[in-house]
Amino acid sequence: MFSMIFKRLALGLVTVWLVSVIIFLGVEALPGDACTAILERDAHGEALEKCREIMGLNSPALSRYLSWAGSALQGDFGLSANGKDSITDLVGYRVRNSFLLATGALSVGIPLSIFLGTVAGLRRDTWIDLLFSTGAIFAMTIPEFVAATLLILIFAIWLGWVPAIVLTPADAQPLEFFPEFILAAVVLTMLMVAHIMRMVRSSVIDAMASDYVQMATLKGVPYWQIVFRHALPNALLPAINIIALTVAWLLGGVVVVEVVFNYPGLGRLLVDAISGRDLPVVQAITMIVAATYVAINLIADILSLALNPRLRSHRMRQG
Repeated sequence: MFSMIFKRLALGLVTVWLVSVIIFLGVEALPGDACTAILERDAHGEALEKCREIMGLNSPALSRYLSWAGSALQGDFGLSANGKDSITDLVGYRVRNSFLLATGALSVGIPLSIFLGTVAGLRRDTWIDLLFSTGAIFAMTIPEFVAATLLILIFAIWLGWVPAIVLTPADAQPLEFFPEFILAAVVLTMLMVAHIMRMVRSSVIDAMASDYVQMATLKGVPYWQIVFRHALPNALLPAINIIALTVAWLLGGVVVVEVVFNYPGLGRLLVDAISGRDLPVVQAITMIVAATYVAINLIADILSLALNPRLRSHRMRQG
């Protein structure tokens, strides 16, 4: 098992390295650079050359990549395009805010999706299953901005229960975002529940039709004991990966949701950086999102190996 974990870790590190190379080359291919963004109309002649010399943009691409990657490994992403603000400081609050939003959605969404998926799987082809499955399909197909707009219209404008958008600054204390971030969390919860619920439902159906459940039924084991001790633990294993992807998606920042609700998270900062041609900030956010995806998927893979002896043995034989 440790050899498998080591292989997954090595693969994750290689993936992050490849992403860093692609990001750097992509930014290099774009017209202009940080100095053209800073100087704007004055980006020519001696002023442009002096700016590039100060920011080290006259160095060879390989040297600049190694310097940037080495600093990023130490948590230092340099300065933003204005040459004044530290990217680490800009991103720090946004990471915390996206984590706060993700935590609110996950704390409700994961238990709810497991409950709904289990009930739908146990009541397969009944009106309960039809209701839950139809709701999940509807939530999966409706665009995020449409769901966000409808929630704002109903709960903020018509009923006036919660604020429509977030006006709290990014560096505010976490409690100050309440109740402004409630609608954004609800939208994310809807999307998350729809995906995870369908996976749990399918897994529960497969588990209830398995040989060990049938054997337990023939032995007279009580129904709810079969569900909670035999079927449900095995049914949740396939859902671990999709839960991990959902967590990474949330922590990475959902751009559309954060923009609609003006929530000061990573997604909103990414949009502002792209519109302002702040390429260093775009590089930093992309690397953070990529590293988050790799790390969370690695954790999910380790959990799958640890909780499922059959899967662990199978992967060891393949390795």
